[in-house]
Amino acid sequence: MAVDNSQLAALGDPTRRAIFELIAEHPRSVAEITRQVLVSQSAVSQHLKVLRESRLVRAEPKGASNVYHIDPHGLGQMRAWLDRFWSKTLAAYKVAVEQPPEESQ
Repeated sequence: MAVDNSQLAALGDPTRRAIFELIAEHPRSVAEITRQVLVSQSAVSQHLKVLRESRLVRAEPKGASNVYHIDPHGLGQMRAWLDRFWSKTLAAYKVAVEQPPEESQ
């Protein structure tokens, strides 16, 4: 399974990562996010657009605004991709620790 490069690029920006982490704590509106980060509301909206397009967050209309949630499908794709590396690393570690120790000469 290949990861969507836009997801990696989206999380490569420190402000977007901070916004993503805030949303991961609990769903938030743009106004709530803006109060927590040191950028303008317009900048937060632009960062959210990138996160939405990369399928890391989704917007849910609530009254006159949107509430942003983690997109479980998009995040699941990224996790599956990362888990592949974790599985390979654990398998290699298992092989290494199960080998008999080399005798010193």
